[in-house]
This record gives sequence, C-alpha cells and structure tokens, in this order.
Amino acid sequence: MKLLLTGASGYIGKRLLPVLVENGHEVICCVRDISRFVPPPSLKSRIEVVQIDLLDKASLENIPKDIDGAFYLVHSMSASSDYFALEKESAINFRNAINKTNAQHVVYLSGIINESELSKHLASRKNVEIEISKGKYSFTTLRAGIIIGSGSASFEIMRDLVEKLPIMVAPKWLNTKCQPIGISDVIQILSKTIFNPKTFNRDFDIGGPNILSYKEMLLEFAQTRKPLVSINIC
Repeated sequence: MKLLLTGASGYIGKRLLPVLVENGHEVICCVRDISRFVPPPSLKSRIEVVQIDLLDKASLENIPKDIDGAFYLVHSMSASSDYFALEKESAINFRNAINKTNAQHVVYLSGIINESELSKHLASRKNVEIEISKGKYSFTTLRAGIIIGSGSASFEIMRDLVEKLPIMVAPKWLNTKCQPIGISDVIQILSKTIFNPKTFNRDFDIGGPNILSYKEMLLEFAQTRKPLVSINIC
C-alpha cells in the first residue's frame, strides 16, 4: 500500500517509518524542510520525500493522488501563542488535500481526553480530531498519554527533573494519575491500525498496563537511574 506519513521527521514519525517500510508499504514522507530530513541510508531508495507546509495550501499539491492511506502525526504548533487556530487550519487543509486523493484510511495520534473541561492543549488536539474526521475516508484516532522513550518530550522532562533536582517541592498535580505507554508499543499499535477495518471510524485510548501518578513515575525513574530523589507535594 502507498502511505502518506506526515511528521516523518518527528519523534514518532521517524520511528514509525522503518516499520512501515519493513511491512511492505511504499511511504511518502512529508516534511517542511527536505534539507533537514535525513532518513537512514538503508531507506533512502525505498521512500519518497515531499516538502509540504500544512498552512500553505499550494504546497499540499505535492501530495500524490494515488496514496491509499495516511498518518497525521503533526503536533508542532504549540510553540505559537495562536496554536489552537493554526492547528485547526492545518487539519482542515490536510483533510481537504486528502479528499482529493484515493486515500481510504487516515490515522491520527492524539492525546488522552478523559475530562469534561480540557486544557487548551488537549482541546486543540480534540478539535483537530473533529476536523480530520469530516473527510470522505475512514478515520481512526489513537489517544495516548505520556509516551515513554528516549527523545519523547514528556520523558525528557522527567529525566531532567530527576537528574538535575535531587530534592523537589512539587505542586499537587503530581498526584494526578496517568497511564504511560512505551514508544515501541505506540509504534506497533500505529502500524497495526492502518487499513484495519475493525478500527475504522473509531477512537481508542492506548496505554500500558500500569496506572501511575506523576510522582510515582518520577520516583520509579529515579530508582532505575539510581540518584537519590526526594519529592514533597505542597
């Protein structure tokens, strides 16, 4: 199958790419700057790279019309103060572009949405989900909390806290429960979701077997890394 992979240079995308190729898919990698995208040498002859900007409608014409499916792994707008509007515009532009192709299935990796009142960040993710779901293709949302793995933003923050702050006076939100998931499991789930009819037009929360508070995760990580860490909740 011919797959469009947005966010191919991102944390998830660059790990999903070799798995998709290994599974026999022809992958079209979408990046904002081709000069900064360096795929593994073993993959260069087996993939196609196109330069697109989801906020530039003209660049979306670079998407091949004969793709069979797509992954939406773009969450890069949060650096802007107006990221809610920008992420919505990107999702609409993506949806309209994919509607012009032969794509039958789109998979979106989002965040866990389990509260009635969402943070602006999660509300934006939900809004993106709503916009992409309006396309003429089948659509699946996978919702993940903290993804554990070297390079993950959440994981790197935890590592910095543990290794640089042996003593922490932390806010009460560290008692909040979450269900972390390993990066290898995320990649496996993504690769098995695409074109799976059982997932069409549905959403799934994905997580590991353990439900932990942020404090428990920090302490477990500290125990693994061996530094002495003390956390007091205020």
